[in-house]
Amino acid sequence: MALVVPASGSTCSFDAHLAGLCTTNTGTTLTVTGDRNSPGSPGPSAPGNIPDTNTGTWTPPKEFSFDDCLANWNSYLRCFRATEEPEEADPADPEEPALPAITMTDLAAFAPDPTTAVGEPGNVGIAGMPTNFVAAASAHTRTGTLFGFPISVRFTPVGYDFDYGDDYRATTATGGETWSSLGQAQFTPTSTSHVYQERGTYLADVDVRYTAEVDLGIGWFPVSGELTSDGPDQEIRIFEAHTALVAFTCAQKPTGPGC
Repeated sequence: MALVVPASGSTCSFDAHLAGLCTTNTGTTLTVTGDRNSPGSPGPSAPGNIPDTNTGTWTPPKEFSFDDCLANWNSYLRCFRATEEPEEADPADPEEPALPAITMTDLAAFAPDPTTAVGEPGNVGIAGMPTNFVAAASAHTRTGTLFGFPISVRFTPVGYDFDYGDDYRATTATGGETWSSLGQAQFTPTSTSHVYQERGTYLADVDVRYTAEVDLGIGWFPVSGELTSDGPDQEIRIFEAHTALVAFTCAQKPTGPGC
């Protein structure tokens, strides 16, 4: 802004100065120039150029209080919060009861019946000659319940322990066969025969050893160990044999000596 003031005695009037007709300064005028700043309203800020008024202090929002909301709000509907339904967990499969390990002791209630040793012929024998023994044991299956589970138990004989009653014992893999089954004559040796040296009455028995398998409905599984079935005593009578010269055989004369 410039203001030209005519000096006293100037030939150029004030109006002429304002009209720009007085262009020559003869030293009789005073020209005053300058700028004047006045405060105004700030212009609009550019997008994204919002001034940061954060002073560095952050106050967390007040925790929601249902009771305060009911006391200060005229519409109670705003005070209720939506709840999320919990996801239903998949029902766990029920655990099946586990079966304890089965031992031979557990199978004692299923033990096979005792086996009686039979001496040929007719549980009698002759001193100094073989007496044939037969133990008729075989594989068989029993059923029942063990630990609350239905079970089948199969026993198989694998060993025979003979006690002949005269302080002699023998262990065999089979129960023996009769002389007739073997096609042998009486008083001939077999795998299970025994020779008594003196006449008398003896108590013989046989203990049978079994292996076992169990089936719980899914197949057969072996059980470790063996189960022994103790056999009862069998009375064996042993006689002496004497040679005599006779005129007739016992078939011809049943009342003859030695018949």
